[in-house]
Amino acid sequence: MWMIGPVGFTSPLILLGLLALPLLWLLLRAVPPAPIRRRFPGVALLLGLRDSDVEAMRTPWWLLLLRAVAIGAAILAFAGPVLNPAAPAPASDAPLLVVIDGGWADARDWPRRVDQATRVVEAAGRAGRRVALLRLSDAPQTPVFQAAQAVRDRLVGLAPQPFAPANLAGWGQLLPAEAFETYWISDGLDHPGRAGLLALMQARGQVRVFESPRPVLALRPVGFKDGAVQITALRLPAGAAAEVEVSARGLDPAGIERELARAQLPFAAGEDRAETALPLPPELRNRLTRFEIIGQRTAGAVTLTDDSLKRRKVALIGGGAGKEGLLLLSPTHYLRQALAPVAELIDGSLTDVLVANPDVIVLADVARLTQAESDGLQTWVSKGGLLLRFAGPKLAASDIARDTADPLLPVRLRQGGRSLGGAMSWGDPRSLAPFAESSPFFGLPIPAEVTVKAQVLAQPDPDLAARSIATLADGTPLVTRKALGQGQIVLFHVTANADWSSLPLSGLFVQMLERLAVSARPALLDAAELAGQTFAPEKVLDAFGQPQEPQGLPGVRGEDLAKLPPAADRLPGLYAGEDRLIALNVISPQTELSPAVWPASVPVEGGEAAREQPLKGAFLVLGLGLLLLDILAALWLSGRLSGRLAVRLCVLGLALSLAPQARAQDDFALEATTSLRLGYVVTGDSTVDRLSEAGLRGLGMRLFERTTIEPATPMAVDIERDELAFFSFLYWPVTADQALPSVNAYRKLNDYLRTGGMILFDTRDAGIGGTSPEARRLQLIAAALDIPPLEPIPPDHVLTRTFYLLQDFPGRQTGTIWVEAAPPDAAQAEGMPFRNLNDGVTPVVIGGNDWAAAWAVDDQGIPLYPVGRGSVGDRQREISYRFGVNLIMHVFTGNYKSDQVHVPALLERLGQ
Repeated sequence: MWMIGPVGFTSPLILLGLLALPLLWLLLRAVPPAPIRRRFPGVALLLGLRDSDVEAMRTPWWLLLLRAVAIGAAILAFAGPVLNPAAPAPASDAPLLVVIDGGWADARDWPRRVDQATRVVEAAGRAGRRVALLRLSDAPQTPVFQAAQAVRDRLVGLAPQPFAPANLAGWGQLLPAEAFETYWISDGLDHPGRAGLLALMQARGQVRVFESPRPVLALRPVGFKDGAVQITALRLPAGAAAEVEVSARGLDPAGIERELARAQLPFAAGEDRAETALPLPPELRNRLTRFEIIGQRTAGAVTLTDDSLKRRKVALIGGGAGKEGLLLLSPTHYLRQALAPVAELIDGSLTDVLVANPDVIVLADVARLTQAESDGLQTWVSKGGLLLRFAGPKLAASDIARDTADPLLPVRLRQGGRSLGGAMSWGDPRSLAPFAESSPFFGLPIPAEVTVKAQVLAQPDPDLAARSIATLADGTPLVTRKALGQGQIVLFHVTANADWSSLPLSGLFVQMLERLAVSARPALLDAAELAGQTFAPEKVLDAFGQPQEPQGLPGVRGEDLAKLPPAADRLPGLYAGEDRLIALNVISPQTELSPAVWPASVPVEGGEAAREQPLKGAFLVLGLGLLLLDILAALWLSGRLSGRLAVRLCVLGLALSLAPQARAQDDFALEATTSLRLGYVVTGDSTVDRLSEAGLRGLGMRLFERTTIEPATPMAVDIERDELAFFSFLYWPVTADQALPSVNAYRKLNDYLRTGGMILFDTRDAGIGGTSPEARRLQLIAAALDIPPLEPIPPDHVLTRTFYLLQDFPGRQTGTIWVEAAPPDAAQAEGMPFRNLNDGVTPVVIGGNDWAAAWAVDDQGIPLYPVGRGSVGDRQREISYRFGVNLIMHVFTGNYKSDQVHVPALLERLGQ
């Protein structure tokens, strides 16, 4: 290919025809030869006559220029011009290995990477080369070279993983021995083992690399220090000064996730790290669930929060201040030292602190309570509070819980206590027994210096063993616990100070408080502390940072959560144990982003180059238009183009230009009305549009199988040009760069919504709360639409029962969907399980669950995209189909299910 600046020519020899243009100019400008003079007598009769119009001897220069440009445009068109042509790959017939890192960092521009891989695979297919595809984030396996078309089909459903490639050395051991070339689509990060794998690939053949110049941004787990949340962002490469915004998200009092705060993190020039402190009140901080970099859709740009950030409100109430001036003898001194750095402490009387509704109330040697205080404590504990009690001289001397059980103590107590030198004495202080597996303290190491010299004793009741969660070496209960409603009561049978034991002087005391969820968790996980526990996944993240259901993932050992990074069986997310919640994030507190450095022998391509664009059609259209102008100019110069004829030609040209469009609209109307069609709004993104068509095709198949609705092939709808009234339902996938509708399109859309049409807006972002680019674009699009007030779909909405009984409405992802809000006077009729929410079809349904991908099938009815894993994923796809069936049935049957609310009134009126 011959290049002239950014334009290349596939047939450059044709450009030699441009050399003939000067010759054409000379020929057209040449003067005809002089006429031969012959005498003819009759000519004398014509002497003196003059022509009214004198013809020029030469063609006008502007007409010559017009013709020369038209011919030049034709020559350029047949030379095959291409704007920004891609660099041709070296000619080779060796097999091609396409390698994709496929980790979380690839998610930032995953469609671009898939497009690049598709172009490379298609080029290899045209050359007849076999192709193999590797995603390094998968478990290592031997590459299999096959037909390029098979690999291209795999690329369609390929997605990145929410963790980084780890076992690159394992991939190197499985490379085939035959020679092959490698095309490596890198995420730009230096993963362990990358250099060794690259060396093995270079030994097999040439290696080329595709690497996007877009920066990689990541968030480290947040911490708490000096009364503020500490946020740290990383970037690669460290370039010019820049600033990113971090959104702190959590649940509002209504339980809806929304942005609670926002912080600016400035990167200085040449720095790869930015830090800031975000001061938040405890009430707001305890609601936080995640932090994310705005505009970055990767799992590395999201950090989840767990118990390490939440600071519980703890009320400390002591039974006495000890001897005056002896602070170390105060019943609450060691508790304050242990809890002050990690909890919000509340002081006051018991009546006052109950009003503050703390998370934990600690009673240190408090024996007697008034009836009002006792009742208030019982009510508070039953609603989920934790009452932590410590023994002491007052409790030992009282008669509480001697003969009958006390509701605010886990066990009955014996009279007096047990101490060195007493009636029930030990010869020596007792040590602690190892914690049982059923104890929340299981796995905690017991220091040898921790001993007990006095305690209150428990009565030997049948349930004493079950309520003992820590014992002494001789089996005597040291800590007992019982449940009360949704809360629990815990009693330490020793004092909270060092009078009866050395426990409050040890680190074990703090760890035991942490296990009881009295204080916040440390930011850094301790493998020894988590050993012996299994944590079940509650929510996991995909590579784009969106929360997903675990879908059958197994539990993870505590020591693995503390030591190992995320992997296929240990996805980033929230993991719940018996007594704590742990966030496993892609980026750890020690993570540093290191760039991948490639040898000089490896060519590296960038991902931001302009895409190639053939110009042949544009030059042919230009040449044809100029020739048409030449015809009109020639007619005008010859005097044959009158004003009336010019008007007729203009009308004819306009009719010819509009005729195909008019015929197309007629064909569109016939196609849309002669059979039932589901429509989808074209976005301009061919991949998204093909997915919409495949999704509605799959939904149509389910409707044909299960209902009396028999839709034909779905149709693409251009809201700018096409008539919308032909469709009762439109599926509108929202893309981040979708153009806003014109004024005329908005008018048609509003008429469509007011006259009974329904639009399903799908942002395909799992409903992350309006922060994704697609959600922000939908907000702009919907600003001028006549949309009624919306609300999250209530459990008794008619959509939950139009055909199937549903509670969830998933697609390929899960999230909240929004429908028309119920009227203020909506009320449930007597004898009916649901309200009359609205008197018609909700005009819009808004969500981000990517329904088309879950519905999409090929021509044989085989699903195109995976949904979940195993049987759980199959169930999710089935529920998504059922939602689609309910939706279409709601469109075509209206509110007939909701009208059943009136059945009792009708029966009563009929006297039945």
